[in-house]
Amino acid sequence: MNLGFIGTGKIASSVIEGIFKSSIKINNIYISPRNKYLSKKLEKKYKKIIIAKNNQEIIDNSKWIFLSVTPEVGKKIIPKLKFKNNQLVISFISSIKHSELKKKINKKVMIIRAIPLPPISLKKGPVPIFPPNKKVKNFFNKIGSTIEIKNEKLSINFWSTSGIMASYYELLKVMSEWLVKRGIKKSDAQKYITSLFLALSEDAVVNSKKDLKYLVKESQTPKGLNEQGLKEMSKNGVYKSVISTLNSIHKRLNK
Repeated sequence: MNLGFIGTGKIASSVIEGIFKSSIKINNIYISPRNKYLSKKLEKKYKKIIIAKNNQEIIDNSKWIFLSVTPEVGKKIIPKLKFKNNQLVISFISSIKHSELKKKINKKVMIIRAIPLPPISLKKGPVPIFPPNKKVKNFFNKIGSTIEIKNEKLSINFWSTSGIMASYYELLKVMSEWLVKRGIKKSDAQKYITSLFLALSEDAVVNSKKDLKYLVKESQTPKGLNEQGLKEMSKNGVYKSVISTLNSIHKRLNK
């Protein structure tokens, strides 16, 4: 089976990396030529990568097509492309809904919306998909963990939380820089902070069947450092800000 990626940004390249680390059987992967740096890097690394001359060549040669462009670019280019009946189209585009994609493509294709994130390159992370599809579920289960969603409105909630990724990395950066300013080597600071949050996340996953409030409670001791940290960040409105940001992103996606 040939796969095709229209758009070769961070998400597309991460999915491609995950595919080559998995047991997924493919013939070739056709990718867009637009991002020359990433496309050339992938071509050099993997023999089965083919840089197409244009987006139409990707569609002409692929059974599954992944749309990994910005909403603005998607709205501009998708109506001009000629898809084939019975192709499978998997869209990573955040704010073009299923019904709108169907109109723009205007062919009898199967359309699935999916939300992979960069850790998919490590074969890690959840991938919400809408609508449920057995083949796509099995595909993403080989490079991550698929979550099937039966209602597109509910899927928007997942898109909203994915918009916090950069904020999370910024938190790691701020804490690392704080350590550096206090005399810790940058390499040690970044290793400590990233390893700490990895361990905390893994602990949270192991205990994910519990209500998360118990993890919050169990990580504190009376008058301890974590109790102080939680109280001060709550008082400063950090967590209310998270809710406000999620609501704002959600509103944007619902337009």
